[in-house]
Amino acid sequence: MNTIAINKLVKHQPLFARPVWMAITVCSVIAALLPLLNLSFPDGHALHVSSYMLGLVAKFMCYALAAMALDLVWGYTGILSLGHGVFFALGAYAHGMYLMRAIGRDGVYQSHLPDFMVFLDWKTYPWYWAMTDNFWYCMALVLLVPGVLAFVFGYFAFRSRIKGVYFSIITQAMTFAFMLLFFRNDTGFGGNNGFTDFKRILGYSVTAPGTKAVLYLMTLSTLLAALILCRSIVNSKLGRVLQAVRDSESRLMFIGYDTLWFKLFVWTLSAVLCGVAGALYAPQVGIINPSEMSPANSIEMVIWAAVGGRGTLLGPIVGAFTVNGLKSWFTAAFPDLWLFALGLLFILVTLFMQEGILGMLKKFKKLKQTPESL
Repeated sequence: MNTIAINKLVKHQPLFARPVWMAITVCSVIAALLPLLNLSFPDGHALHVSSYMLGLVAKFMCYALAAMALDLVWGYTGILSLGHGVFFALGAYAHGMYLMRAIGRDGVYQSHLPDFMVFLDWKTYPWYWAMTDNFWYCMALVLLVPGVLAFVFGYFAFRSRIKGVYFSIITQAMTFAFMLLFFRNDTGFGGNNGFTDFKRILGYSVTAPGTKAVLYLMTLSTLLAALILCRSIVNSKLGRVLQAVRDSESRLMFIGYDTLWFKLFVWTLSAVLCGVAGALYAPQVGIINPSEMSPANSIEMVIWAAVGGRGTLLGPIVGAFTVNGLKSWFTAAFPDLWLFALGLLFILVTLFMQEGILGMLKKFKKLKQTPESL
């Protein structure tokens, strides 16, 4: 009975036809070849891929994972979050704590404490740094810290029936509050400088080409695994319930569903995926500071999803690469104009491309096929 009712509320369309899977496979193979080209060919060779380009693509993949996580709650559940940047940053900080401990006595002050603690005259690690010299403990923190925060925040927000623009505002307030907290020097997270100057991960040099290649391939694998996971959720009965929450939550509650736990599940899962993206981001970029928690960063995630096409899973990945590619070019060629270009892009998407790049491609494909069918 409930399944029939859900099917009436939501028009179910399985994701990804065979051509799409072929395109994903081709793009994945090309992406996987980049570190091999970087390692196999010297600088100046036609097939050489620079370390800078490799790092840039890896960073974009981390952003793509965060954008896809946001799409799970916004595109499929109708929950617009303007605070996902805090989950991304917390995952990066959790991994960064291990990376800072792994520096050992190779810092500027040659102390067992990180340089920023020595500079601020700390004598010992605060209690919450306990066991952070263990890699797997910090990996557990990567999952638990964003997940627990999201669960607690989401429970009280969803139980209070906060939704729409009001929910978006309090998520933005949350990330702003965390940013101000982490900017303080007495919190033990490096203040405005954050964590940087990473040297080793599991005993291997972070800057070594082989380590960078492994981190890159791990990021690619995680992105693909997350895509498959999110697709399986969206295509399941759970996914149809989530879309029913988006389209008609009141009717869904009327037929007997407690929407609180469905929203809380997808909200927490999205936060955990963002935390994983941040954890992959920190060692490859080499720094994490409170600016990653700024409301502007969370808004940019929304723009990535909107530009690519929300409610598609692939759209946010496309949007993250497109927008950040433009950002890299603009900030080099016209550094003062990037924010204007970003604002104009979002306005154009809102007015003329409400389904994003993928939606535009679908419409173009239909227009191309229409004359043939007449």
